[in-house]
Amino acid sequence: MAFPLRWPAALVLALPPCVAATAQDQAPEATLPEITVTVNKQAESLDAVPASVSVFDGAALEAAGVRGLDALSAQVPGFVFQAFGQSGVQPPVMRGLTANFVSFSSSTLLLVDGVPTLMAQGFEHNLQGVDRVEVLRGPQSTLYGRNAEAGVVSIVTRQPGDAPYASISAEAGNHGQRAGSFELGRALVPGQLYIGLSGEWRAQDGFIRQQATGARVDDRERASGRLALRWTPTAETEATLRYAQQRWDDGAAQWGSIAAPRATVNSGTDSWNRSRGQTLSLDVSHRFASGLRLRSITARNVFDDRVLQDTDFQSADLLHVRRDYRLATTSQELRLEGEAAGLWNARWLAGLYLDRDDHDLRYEQKLPAALMRPTAGLKGSTAALFTHWTVPLSERWTLAAGARVERNRVELAPVGAAARSDDWSRLSPKLSLQYQWSPQGQIYTSLSEGYRAGGFNVFSPAMGYAAYEPETVRAWEIGAKGRLLGQRLRYAASVYTQQVRDMQVQQMGLPGVVYITNAARARSTGADVELDYVFGGGWQLQTALGLNRTRFGSFRDGAAVYDGHRNPFAPDMTAHVALRYDAPGRWWAQAAVQGTGKVYLDAANAYRRPGYGLLNLSAGYAQGSWEIAAYLRNAANRRYDAVGYLNGQVVVYSPPREFGVRLTWRM
Repeated sequence: MAFPLRWPAALVLALPPCVAATAQDQAPEATLPEITVTVNKQAESLDAVPASVSVFDGAALEAAGVRGLDALSAQVPGFVFQAFGQSGVQPPVMRGLTANFVSFSSSTLLLVDGVPTLMAQGFEHNLQGVDRVEVLRGPQSTLYGRNAEAGVVSIVTRQPGDAPYASISAEAGNHGQRAGSFELGRALVPGQLYIGLSGEWRAQDGFIRQQATGARVDDRERASGRLALRWTPTAETEATLRYAQQRWDDGAAQWGSIAAPRATVNSGTDSWNRSRGQTLSLDVSHRFASGLRLRSITARNVFDDRVLQDTDFQSADLLHVRRDYRLATTSQELRLEGEAAGLWNARWLAGLYLDRDDHDLRYEQKLPAALMRPTAGLKGSTAALFTHWTVPLSERWTLAAGARVERNRVELAPVGAAARSDDWSRLSPKLSLQYQWSPQGQIYTSLSEGYRAGGFNVFSPAMGYAAYEPETVRAWEIGAKGRLLGQRLRYAASVYTQQVRDMQVQQMGLPGVVYITNAARARSTGADVELDYVFGGGWQLQTALGLNRTRFGSFRDGAAVYDGHRNPFAPDMTAHVALRYDAPGRWWAQAAVQGTGKVYLDAANAYRRPGYGLLNLSAGYAQGSWEIAAYLRNAANRRYDAVGYLNGQVVVYSPPREFGVRLTWRM
């Protein structure tokens, strides 16, 4: 887990270790500078955005060794991931709204340089070579579409330029941890053509033992690489071609039987994960003499989900599931932005978005009496028009308004059965009003709507490939944010309520039998608080607290009645507190505590993962371009297993304590 970077590296609070800030680099009276974000697809001050936004500095995150979105989410109020135990598939949960991995559609959108990941499969990034990460909470369907009904995680990678940069790092730790990474950027043609490269390899031994042999079955190995070619033929025109790839070569998921001793299996079926992801995009922008700016992002995002997983954990092959999915999305966004001089003096943005899904789904489910291999093609398309306006009403009052008209179509073609299709259209408006009560402080209120398209239960032929309806969210939020105490304290606080209609709920029967159904309605209410404070004298503090209550209002699934039950996988509380000290020399130390409330694993609320708190410690020393650092994650070796996954069949084990040492050179 790492400390969030909410200001430049000289003021970062990071865990595990980094040397983004040292005592000699800091001014005696450190302050928090203004931060520029692009969460509304236009550059603006973080303190002026009328929404709940967390911002993390990417260079310091990389230096700190924050290795993925799971570690990052611990520092964002109300943002977690389902306990899944399998690399490459991370269903996000934000403000009580969940992502259902069998629906191939997420409620929280992941963007990497404007390229969307629309589902839990591939919802991951190692955060290497990142400039910043912006996490926007609450319905964002107006600007971002159907997969942003709960929020957006936007990753902006480092752009290569005339100033060269380079780094190389090596790491070793317990459980056979070993890793290496590099990053470099330079000009090929100064002033015009630039290249950026990065890569990482990481491996770790497992902790789940095979009872018969004593071998560990859940080893992990991951490799990733990225290339960026940036061309600036004129001061007004820029084009960047990006390619990214990541692969996993893992053993079994971190699963076991609820009846077996902890972290042991007796599987006669080898389990593995050989998933792959790759993205190719072209990002072109041009600023006209009139001041208008045109931007086009064309992308193809492909994820190969290749998994074989034993689910009976016995020597006989009684139960297993196998996935061989190719999930491909081609997308195009075109947007124009400018300022309307005159009476309104408004900033505006308008755009067009198109995408096409082409998924090839091969599934295998082994039951004691049968081996089923359903195969299907799943296609989809989206077409949308959107706009957003920011209008100053007076010196202190500002109105922001936007709307999106979107049409979605889904086509299911199961092998051996009749094809099915459906389509939906939706208008998603958003309105906010803010009052600037001081140069560094504002209060705001907003009304917004979120939307997630419907679909079909792809692997439920017994249900006739039953359809489920779109999910809609209407949210109201009021908040305050800004800086105080001589700009040494940054604060953000909000309260919200969300009315959810036709909530899509993931139901799990026997292993491999998973489907989506609609709860008639649900309500989600909560509050977020973030405080970042620089004491001076080398001491820094950061806190984040998220409170959320999401309950079904009316939910009947056949004969089952789930009225008033908790939405699965949504905790009522998340918290993070970190304290860092930078000594007058080049060493530093830090302690951080992460807490998460209990979650239920099913709509009946029969199975759960308990609430837990984790203590993380780190310390480091820097000399010139070199850094050596040590870290201890989950220092108390706290267990927080999800007991009863897949309707009581499976335990998803929590990872044990980790410690290690990292050596880094930076230019």
